[in-house]
Amino acid sequence: MNWECEMRRNGPTAILLVALAAALAGCGAREPLEPAPGATLPPPGYGAVDRPEAEQLLELPTLAAPERSVELRRRSEEREDDPFDLPPD
Repeated sequence: MNWECEMRRNGPTAILLVALAAALAGCGAREPLEPAPGATLPPPGYGAVDRPEAEQLLELPTLAAPERSVELRRRSEEREDDPFDLPPD
């Protein structure tokens, strides 16, 4: 089979899949998160006094998104000699 015949046969399916993907991409939440009706938030962790709110559960811990601790260079500087920077063999 040639490519044109294949597109005629599978074209509507491909268009439907693209339209479905575009529709699903637009389903983002625009209001604050709350538990579903009849559901509750998870229980507090072992030893914790209070139950965290939904927004607190969405915050990333420091280890998941660490801050940069290296100062970026502001201007070009000469590099020190590197004894391991050898040309290829």
